[in-house]
Amino acid sequence: MPSIQVPYFAFRDYPAGINQQVEEALLGALRSQQYILGEEVRAFENEFAAYVQAGIAIGVGNGYDALVVALKAAGIGAGDEVIVPTNTFIATVNAVVQVGAIPVLAEPDRYTCNLTAIEASEHITPRTKAIIPVHLYGQACEMTGFLRLAEQHNLTIIEDFAQAQGASYKGRPVGSFGHISPTSFYPTKNLGALGDGGAVVTSDPELAAYAHMYHNYGQQQKYHNQLIGINSRLDTLQAAALRVKLQHLDALNGERQRLAQVYLTALQGIGDLVMPVTAPDCTHVYHIFNIRTKQRDALQLYLTEQGIQTAIHYPVPVHLQVAYTYLGYEKGSFPVAEELADTSLSLPLFPGMTEAEQEAVVTCIHTFFERHG
Repeated sequence: MPSIQVPYFAFRDYPAGINQQVEEALLGALRSQQYILGEEVRAFENEFAAYVQAGIAIGVGNGYDALVVALKAAGIGAGDEVIVPTNTFIATVNAVVQVGAIPVLAEPDRYTCNLTAIEASEHITPRTKAIIPVHLYGQACEMTGFLRLAEQHNLTIIEDFAQAQGASYKGRPVGSFGHISPTSFYPTKNLGALGDGGAVVTSDPELAAYAHMYHNYGQQQKYHNQLIGINSRLDTLQAAALRVKLQHLDALNGERQRLAQVYLTALQGIGDLVMPVTAPDCTHVYHIFNIRTKQRDALQLYLTEQGIQTAIHYPVPVHLQVAYTYLGYEKGSFPVAEELADTSLSLPLFPGMTEAEQEAVVTCIHTFFERHG
């Protein structure tokens, strides 16, 4: 039985030398003494916008603020309805409430775990103003249908691509489809900073102009405030680190995809395991490698006993969170999301994971199902 300890996630020097590059970039930014909205921030914003194939990127303090800025820029406010998947990180829904809007929850697809346009269409009312497709686990949503709904019903599409930087749909990067798209640079994301950070991207000059003002106290020029804004700015030191990591993002995602393929091959047909499914025309960059089994809790306990760390995304869907009981949903309202919550298990997968570590995970899963059927 493998005795190796396997972390769920670890920061490794992958590709080799990236840590030194980041350290040197940080030192350069430190010596510039431009700690807020420095040149590194502007440079990163330009480079990230080019990578996403969006016209403009605006760096903000974190991924949650990026969602709020995007919603505010889109004019979403009190009484507006926003369609969101019920199996997403709570920040997506919290941001809708933050701007005074009403989150309308929708089921995910049981295979890709992503919201689909067909499901979203069932929740559109005269009060619907926006849809937030979340590119969950690193897989691109199928965006064509959402764009069609936006045109038919005059809706704003806000892409939450916090988990899927570098993924694409029909050859175009995620983040480039929405009218405005928020993302997060939380350290464990595929493009991760050394602390909190986020951005919104858009090709709409009016949305960009609003976001530029709103995230920096509502001002275009210092002490001249057109809006009642907030203070949410990407830190210069974080921007310096992100500029380095952005150069390696495709390589980092490629390694995630290689590791995922090992799992997909080695675990196929084992017990009742349901493996990740990638939709047509979509790519998957495996921010999370999510498997499903009715024996999830027992499997997680067994792996823990063998020194293998795992995670659960997400054990309680939004509609069953205590904070959202006021929406009036109950157990059984979203059976697909509830099934995902009860059966999902995230396996260790990160750039720099060793062959021995991954073999240990695979071996232990095989052993578990040999014993438990």
